[in-house]
Amino acid sequence: MNFFEQQDQARRHTRTLMILFVLAIVGIVIAVNVALSLIWIGAHRAGVSGHNIFPHGFFFVNTLITVGFIVGGTLFQTYNLRDGGDAVAQMAGGRLVSPATQDALERRLLNVVEEMAIASSIACPKVYLLDQEDSINAFAAGYQPNEAVVAVTRGTLNRLTRDELQGVIGHEFSHILNGDMRMNVRLIGVLFGIQMISGFGQQLIQFGSNGSYSSRNDKGPSPGALLFASGIVLVAGGYIGVLFGRLIKSAVSREREFLADASSVQFTRNRDGIGGALRKIGGLTRSAGLGSRIQHPNAEQLSHLFLGAARPSLVKGLFATHPPLEERLRRIYGRNVGMLDASELAGNTTDNVSTGGLPDLPYAASGFAESDTANDYIKDTYTQAAPAASSPPPASPSAIAFGRNAVEKIRLAPELDTAVREPESASAVVYALLLGQGAERDTQMALLKADFPKQASFVLYLSETIDNLPKNMRLPLLDLAMPALRQLSDFERTRVLKMVDKLIAADNKITIAEFVLQTVLTRRLDERSGRAISVKFPSLSALREESALLLSLIAYVVASTTHEEPSISFRRGIAACMALKLTPESLSAMGDINFIKIRHALDRLNQLAPLEKPALIKMLSAATDQTTTLPITTADVLRAICAAIEVPVPPNVAAVYAAE
Repeated sequence: MNFFEQQDQARRHTRTLMILFVLAIVGIVIAVNVALSLIWIGAHRAGVSGHNIFPHGFFFVNTLITVGFIVGGTLFQTYNLRDGGDAVAQMAGGRLVSPATQDALERRLLNVVEEMAIASSIACPKVYLLDQEDSINAFAAGYQPNEAVVAVTRGTLNRLTRDELQGVIGHEFSHILNGDMRMNVRLIGVLFGIQMISGFGQQLIQFGSNGSYSSRNDKGPSPGALLFASGIVLVAGGYIGVLFGRLIKSAVSREREFLADASSVQFTRNRDGIGGALRKIGGLTRSAGLGSRIQHPNAEQLSHLFLGAARPSLVKGLFATHPPLEERLRRIYGRNVGMLDASELAGNTTDNVSTGGLPDLPYAASGFAESDTANDYIKDTYTQAAPAASSPPPASPSAIAFGRNAVEKIRLAPELDTAVREPESASAVVYALLLGQGAERDTQMALLKADFPKQASFVLYLSETIDNLPKNMRLPLLDLAMPALRQLSDFERTRVLKMVDKLIAADNKITIAEFVLQTVLTRRLDERSGRAISVKFPSLSALREESALLLSLIAYVVASTTHEEPSISFRRGIAACMALKLTPESLSAMGDINFIKIRHALDRLNQLAPLEKPALIKMLSAATDQTTTLPITTADVLRAICAAIEVPVPPNVAAVYAAE
């Protein structure tokens, strides 16, 4: 199943989630009404007769209050999670790992995440560490890939080798790429709502326990007893919510854990990465009873996010949040395997701390060292289903195209390697990427000196280094800067984007390179970047004009580098997507293409149904000359479009960034 099918399935699972949510509400309402009815009858058994045993509106009020608690709790928790992945990581007790950390284990973790991000052509996620958790576990969270975070436990750092850590990160990147994260964050709010009744009941039990159980006139139960009994009722009714919560988690997460395991093997080409991590979870469970257990009070609410079961399940099978460990390992290895010792490893880090020089990274020992992970993954994404975990595909000749090649070249420039790790200096990297030549540069420097006088000279210094980088390293450099840029406040992000606009407008025109950078930055740093995008257009045919505009842009970009007529490229594109019924006359005139229209088209196309997006990307990719390597300008434009509508880049684009 490919990326787009997974996105579509995630949305269908969301509908399943809502159906189960409604059923949970119905079940809880019935249970609460039945229990309160029994209490009411018991409390008023003396002197009550006739058919009007319950006061007028008894059941309506009970139902209204119960539904109010559930819906109110869901909305409350959903609002608390409005910051997406950061809010979830903090809810789990996570600490943000600074991109400039000097800790060797943390540096190794960041290195692995950076390599995987560049290999996947997505913005590098923020990384959080759960310092108080000695078990082996991890999760990815967020509403969009642009604002995703990856969190790992302290035990994951201390107990796993680099290969095993890379396998775990590959598992989490599958959740980022396959659309699981948004659904999982929404699920946190839903679970909080349906379990809120139980929590309120526990409070009533506590209040009731502190009161007297005898009535003042001995004619009925005391207020304390009523509170205690009501609390028992609500806890019992709320337990239905707990069971439904488990059922919902199981319904939407178990098969996706199998998929994420398989994807990790595919990403790293190394069964012993994720396989070794899972075997150590089993070994740690047997030796210390710890395994993947999370001690934090919010572990139950977040249990569906984690790599392994965060809490032991008393009810196996239908209500288990994760598949059995043995079954996961059997699917990875194709046979039964034993568990591994998970003791803390002495000197288990092999990545040097970044202090200005190039870390001696053990790429030959890593999963990426044996295959072009990104290229093979993207081919599967746009063509056929991914290979099973039990039979990883053969190694590709270009070893670590996105991961090692990009990170290594950037780290050969110590000033850049240091700059991308601090928020203020990372924004200087952005400005340096936009500096032109001659008079344009003079104008841009004047703007920088006016608004950012302390940064101006540093920007100029960085630009000299950036000018010496291969052109296909410019966007990976921006990817590496994203965790630091995302630490900026909303106000500071807005200032960065405004300065980007000023630098681009310095010569009263916008180049392709500027458009690419602005498109990627806006998608990742704009205040709307973390919000969930709703599907408004079920078919690509509903966005025929927008599709023709993008195809026209690609046709002119291709013509600028190959000197063939734009109409030739345009015809190649429309032949690859006959369903749109475009004609050669649909090619826009060059003067009619402006980047305001392009950005508006991209915003609308991002609201396209997931299964419709491949046709658009295939059409745009087909417009290029498939017989030769893409020019970097064309590849950059295609990559910016993919970033704007949140899809993986196609193979011919991936090959450009993988080139040595």
